[in-house]
Amino acid sequence: MPRKRRQRAMAAPGAEEDELLLLQSQALAEEEAAKKKGEMLTQFLKDKLAKEEQNSALNLNKINTQWRAVLREAKAEELRTDIEILSQTFARVTDCKDSVIRSLARDLFEAEAQHAQALRSHLHNIDRLLQLQRCRLRYLQQDYNAELAALSEEFETER
Repeated sequence: MPRKRRQRAMAAPGAEEDELLLLQSQALAEEEAAKKKGEMLTQFLKDKLAKEEQNSALNLNKINTQWRAVLREAKAEELRTDIEILSQTFARVTDCKDSVIRSLARDLFEAEAQHAQALRSHLHNIDRLLQLQRCRLRYLQQDYNAELAALSEEFETER
């Protein structure tokens, strides 16, 4: 054993340097491995962040799409309600105007009936007036003829 110690002691300065170099290379290798591990971790985290950003953008897009669908449905319901109200208002106004049209048609019919009655009455009065005038004209004609005959007779007697 003493020999081994001596060999170790003698070999110790070179072995210590080798050991030191070995430790340094191991430390360097560990440092390199830690650096690679850190870089891999950094790259992994960057990839994960990029993926999360993509997912976030995609989810935001989905949320916006769903929100728009909800708003579109609400607006459609509001428009349906407005259309129903406008339809009822239109029906009421149409009924009112139909009533006015029926009333005006009835008034027109009555006015035409009154006009026809007035025209018949006027024509009847004109016929009576013509009959009266013809009668007067006959009487005047008869008077004229009678006077003409009397004057002709008188003229003949005087001649």
